[in-house]
Amino acid sequence: MAEAEENIEEASAAAKPQTFPALVPWLAIMAGLSVFAILIGAVLGFVMVSTVRSSARNAAGLSAAPATKLIDLPPIVTNLADPPNAWVRLQTAIVVDTKSDVKPEVLAAEISDDLLGFMKTESLAQIGGASGLQHLREDLTERAVIRSQGHVRELIIQTLVVQ
Repeated sequence: MAEAEENIEEASAAAKPQTFPALVPWLAIMAGLSVFAILIGAVLGFVMVSTVRSSARNAAGLSAAPATKLIDLPPIVTNLADPPNAWVRLQTAIVVDTKSDVKPEVLAAEISDDLLGFMKTESLAQIGGASGLQHLREDLTERAVIRSQGHVRELIIQTLVVQ
């Protein structure tokens, strides 16, 4: 019986978890992961700082780009091709290079006449919705660039009212 009690005590002593020796590897792993996380954070910080600095340099380089001027075009009021009783009022502006030798008033009148003719061919279905408005903007910009022989950089639709 005494021998059985000794075996039980030895078995229970062997079954008890040893907390201290198992704690050391766990702490070492956590310390290693912490150092790894600090290093990754430092590397990402340096990458972000260098990206911000390079974009600031690029922005400084872009400020030396040619100067532009915004010219408001006269409002265009016309009816659409379909339905014929739908009227549209279009207020636009163009962005023109200031270094070009074209007269802005003449250019604005020519582009406005061209846009008037174009708007008479459009239907309500073509300019409806977000994609229709985007296509209209692209078409009008393309016509303005062609009419101005490349002096216009962009056409901006300020208002578009269909009645």
